[in-house]
Amino acid sequence: MMTRQYLSHTLRTLLLAGLAALAFSACDETTDTIGVTRTDEMDHLQIATDTFDVSTRSIVAGPVLSRTTTGYLGQIRDPETGAYITADFMAQFATLEDYSFPEPSRMISKIGDTIVADSCELRLFYENFYGDSLTTMKLTAHEMARPMSEGTTYLTDFDPKAQGYLRTDGINISKTYTLADLSVSEATRNSTNYTPNIRIPLNQPYTDRDGNQYNNYGTYLIHKYYADATNYTNSYNFINRVTPGFYFETKSGLGAMANVHISQLNVYFRYLSADTIAHGIASFAATEEVLQTTRIGNDQATIARLADDPTCTYLKTPAGIFTEMTLPVDDIVRGHDNDTINTARVELQRINSSITSDYLFDIPQTLLMIPLDEMQTFFQNKQIANNKTSFLATYNSKTNSYIFNNIGSLIRTLAARKAAGSTSADWNKVVIIPVTISRNTDNELTTVFHDMSLSSTRLVGGPENTGKPVRISVIYSKFK
Repeated sequence: MMTRQYLSHTLRTLLLAGLAALAFSACDETTDTIGVTRTDEMDHLQIATDTFDVSTRSIVAGPVLSRTTTGYLGQIRDPETGAYITADFMAQFATLEDYSFPEPSRMISKIGDTIVADSCELRLFYENFYGDSLTTMKLTAHEMARPMSEGTTYLTDFDPKAQGYLRTDGINISKTYTLADLSVSEATRNSTNYTPNIRIPLNQPYTDRDGNQYNNYGTYLIHKYYADATNYTNSYNFINRVTPGFYFETKSGLGAMANVHISQLNVYFRYLSADTIAHGIASFAATEEVLQTTRIGNDQATIARLADDPTCTYLKTPAGIFTEMTLPVDDIVRGHDNDTINTARVELQRINSSITSDYLFDIPQTLLMIPLDEMQTFFQNKQIANNKTSFLATYNSKTNSYIFNNIGSLIRTLAARKAAGSTSADWNKVVIIPVTISRNTDNELTTVFHDMSLSSTRLVGGPENTGKPVRISVIYSKFK
């Protein structure tokens, strides 16, 4: 269905001012939008508006690219669907370039004449979590046998244990924990300087892959430096020669999931500094420059059942459900060969949950729109939204919706692909994906990742939509 309306001179004048403002606010750097700034040209410009129905449906996301800067750990039950979701993650650790321990002659921590670490630990720092902080959970930290490769694509269904990436004779330490660590005083936990974390000691005797024995894992790390300082020259050497990383697996417990933003490997020792015994700490953290992956276990039967609901569409993370849209490109461009598409706007309305619970999943905050056939390659190629064929929309709590303000260049691109002979059945389809983004200090978009947090919402739409139609509003212009 479409409606068309030609505008009066007065309304056209007002619209031109709006178009000029939109040209700046939309940040669309293509030539698809004509900037209107000269008042003496207004009477030569003809403006038209159309609205078209858009069809939508839910699609099962399946495994998605799991690279992320946050590790997810725990197991929960979705209060809306009853489905279970489990998350484990693998983290590698970076070293500062040309990192060095103190000279052996300055080391105080010793057993006999052998230099040792006083202690060693893993710390999983989390900013946010889902569920009950007093729920008892249990994890196992597995030492990796070999590193996961930067050149390989790992999806959320990749299982390092099943694929033989873990040392069967290495570190396998179980840790029972609650996210509210009651072993820490309440005053400390309430301090602004405190970041909650899960602490995993690595102080038991350790045997490396060559059969060498150490009193703990930290001593192994120190001796790998003294044996060859180039082991610590850079993160690549550190990962491939010293420690390939650890895999953190949820073993038991239900009701809590932590969003681990920093995984840290710490080595403690004492050394002589200007005739004074100093306490040293060597810290190696999982950073953006090294690999971190999350493995997601979803109830696929429930995911499939929700995706089949024809009365709405879903957005569900992690690795759950996306919304597919079929854009009426042919209808939009038909009869407008000599027109410019100034704007094309789509609003996706949320349906509020009818469930009452203190543990409802969050609402997805940022959505990405991309052509359906780019659903995998966009993330594999580490692309970012370019406002030409890929666009972002953020949740608007006032309208309870997501608005893609100007996808005009996408309409033109899809139309051009068809005109060039595209035979894909999906040529006019796009997919809506919840994502997390990051920006630099200049507010420039730098990364776009799949949203791996617990989020869920329903949208108005679907093959048997019972609400208002999903529509795209288009504004055309042409000179008389």
